Amino acid sequence: MEITHLNPDSLHSNPAFSQGVLVSGAHRTLHIGGQNGTDALGAIVPGGLGPQTEQALKNVLAVLAEVGADQRNVVRLAVYLAAGQSVDDGYAASARVWGPHPTALTVLIVAALGRPDALVELEATAVIE
Repeated sequence: MEITHLNPDSLHSNPAFSQGVLVSGAHRTLHIGGQNGTDALGAIVPGGLGPQTEQALKNVLAVLAEVGADQRNVVRLAVYLAAGQSVDDGYAASARVWGPHPTALTVLIVAALGRPDALVELEATAVIE
């Protein structure tokens, strides 16, 4: 088994965590760490939940692309929404970026996220053949 830590150049770099972790063996499993709606410099995108969700999903797609994968490889997606946010607004933004690729999904509404200005955080697990 081999473990590779992924940090795409298009995403904010932080020495405290990896954007994704690829586990290679009989198949490869990619664990994508919490993605907020941040740009390449780590700034939260403006405009509320919709734009933040779209950017967070684009960040997940960037990590997937590092290993030649896309949303079709995702077997689990966890969505954490800050209290007071509309699940419907998040789903609408997701449909624009993610498309018709259903996966196992968990949506949690939490009191707060690690970044006070973040409204959404995503985690994903993908399997790559």
